[in-house]
Amino acid sequence: MSTTEIAGFVLALVMVVCSIKEVHWSWPLAIASSILYFFVFKNSLLYGEAGLQLVFAALAFWGWWQWLRKGDDAQPALVIQRLSARGWRLVLMASAVLWPALALLLQHFTDSDVAWWDALPTALSLVGQALLGRKYIENWLVWLVVNVISVALFVHKELWLTAVLYALFTAMSVWGWRAWQRKLRHQGA
Repeated sequence: MSTTEIAGFVLALVMVVCSIKEVHWSWPLAIASSILYFFVFKNSLLYGEAGLQLVFAALAFWGWWQWLRKGDDAQPALVIQRLSARGWRLVLMASAVLWPALALLLQHFTDSDVAWWDALPTALSLVGQALLGRKYIENWLVWLVVNVISVALFVHKELWLTAVLYALFTAMSVWGWRAWQRKLRHQGA
């Protein structure tokens, strides 16, 4: 356990709480946490997860902009929404393409000893981040799957604090789903 991992842990927890509460400061926290976790994962030979952190940092700028945009009525441009059937098909197709593509990339171009298991949460995280950035409630379901898989991966890699973080993220995914469900019902009223 390094000071980098501890700092990333704290920032990541605060970031998810902010996301649940729809506080736009979650995005700069995501940038900082992602940069720290890039180094944690790179040093553990989890190159998919390390690369994902750089993508997360870049996507966080996009998410921050999405959440701060205002419509013509000066209200937030984005509100919590549900995926359509077509949206679900796109999520499943993107996941089905990204997982093997990333796994093969890791398998052939890195010394990863867990290429397929590193690629799965990496692929799903890209999908989850896109859904979160556009405020689709289903992002929390994707994060739930990512977090459960990640706990096992990080235990295998003996990243104990990060395994605890993702176990907490698992519970926070349920919290986020429920909180956004309530907000979605309130929006419809």
